[in-house]
Amino acid sequence: MKNASPFVVTVSRELGCGGAYVGQQLARRLNIFYADREIIDEAARRFSVLEEDLKFREEKKLSFWQSFIRSYATTPDAYVPPRILPPSDRELFQAESDIILRIAGERPAVIIGRCGDYILRDHSNHVSVFLHADAAFRRGRIERLYGVTPEEAEKMIVRSDRERTLYHRTATGLEWTDVRRYDIGLSTSKTGVDRTVDILLNYIRDLERQ
Repeated sequence: MKNASPFVVTVSRELGCGGAYVGQQLARRLNIFYADREIIDEAARRFSVLEEDLKFREEKKLSFWQSFIRSYATTPDAYVPPRILPPSDRELFQAESDIILRIAGERPAVIIGRCGDYILRDHSNHVSVFLHADAAFRRGRIERLYGVTPEEAEKMIVRSDRERTLYHRTATGLEWTDVRRYDIGLSTSKTGVDRTVDILLNYIRDLERQ
């Protein structure tokens, strides 16, 4: 994969499959930039809102966020400072697209989520990855990471899958779980998260030798 453009990996993932961990380890072992929180930081600055507010919008449509805004705005006996209306779905998607395109144009990077595979579909030095796992693996990992019950973990999975499906359909017109969209798809429940990193590294190095 000999190309003048910076090398970029995008990782799309199901909640609980270990996608963020895989992305972090991949960036560390490739010695390239890991882009996740930085995208939220810059988008928050653009819209003059708190970073914590935009975290509620990650791969979700605005309707899923409005209950948070309403509860905050109507808290009894609390001072609520004037605030700018939250960005629309289209405004947020466009801002994050601009940020992702800039990162991909400036430096090698691993970019997590946010329709990165779609945004960089025309990037000439891009590998798109989709990570998924079976339900038991996802539930177990969420239970350990978030300290929740199996029932709560299951609800988190159902909600996340539903919200990401709707967000991706609205933003791209495509199904985010369609593995045909990606260069490589792996089940972390079959390979394990650390072995997944090794497989992706070998895949990338094979491409580089071509």
